[in-house]
Amino acid sequence: MSNGTSDAHETSADVFGLSAVREVLRLINESDITEILIERGDARLHIKRGQAQPAPQPIAVAPLMQTPLAPVAPLPSNPVQPLFQPVPAPEGPPVEMPAGHTVVAPMVGTFYSAPSPRDPAFVQEGDEIRIGDTIGIIEAMKMMNEIESEVAGRVARILVKNGQPVEYGQPLMVIEPL
Repeated sequence: MSNGTSDAHETSADVFGLSAVREVLRLINESDITEILIERGDARLHIKRGQAQPAPQPIAVAPLMQTPLAPVAPLPSNPVQPLFQPVPAPEGPPVEMPAGHTVVAPMVGTFYSAPSPRDPAFVQEGDEIRIGDTIGIIEAMKMMNEIESEVAGRVARILVKNGQPVEYGQPLMVIEPL
């Protein structure tokens, strides 16, 4: 039996009932709903999931300066110096490329001539190779990518050093057909 005084003391949160609120919270937790607003008469239940946002900080206003600023000196009339100086081409006779198939880097990375520092190089100048032979490795994003020969022939010139960074399309070596 209920008396009239218990109903009069109900707060607006109790209008929804504790078990109903728990059920709504459970349903929200099991779904991707982030916010819900339920109204019953004058009572409102607003539930918002997520981390609370920090309250905005008031903006501090500095008083205006009463003293005048000193005059600014004019900028020097020196011309602007570039940040990077072009690298001059090396002096001496130009390097002559032997005729043949040029193997180029298929990606950006670091070229390695051997599978490990203790192992011999995959190929050396003068070695005969077949199609599909591994001629080097390019490490890109911690992945070791074997570079295979697309042609058969003799290694005429190796153009990069072990551990050297290479760019996409950079010549790695020249293979002379036999």
